[in-house]
Amino acid sequence: MRGSIVLLVVLLALLAVFTMQNPEVVTVRFLAFTGNTLLLVVVLAAFSAGVFGAGLAALPGYFRKRAEARAANQKIHDLEAEAKALREEIYQLRKKLEAPRELPKPGGTD
Repeated sequence: MRGSIVLLVVLLALLAVFTMQNPEVVTVRFLAFTGNTLLLVVVLAAFSAGVFGAGLAALPGYFRKRAEARAANQKIHDLEAEAKALREEIYQLRKKLEAPRELPKPGGTD
């Protein structure tokens, strides 16, 4: 996180220097549109488009990881329930084994 903030501050400082050194107005043409704007606006628009495109490219991976995490959490829940059932079964078996048994009466007849 700290590295991201440092990188952001450096980028903003570079942008400020770029703005000071290039204050001129440029003509921008796109398809049938033409307009005059500051060079800074063009650079910011291009940068924003790049960030937006990278975000769109990252979405499938984000949703895939989210689905994997959901499946892993469900598996953990199922395994915890199974472990609880097995602990209960072991408890019942131990209880049954530790219960006092009736010994046969001497003499062989009941």
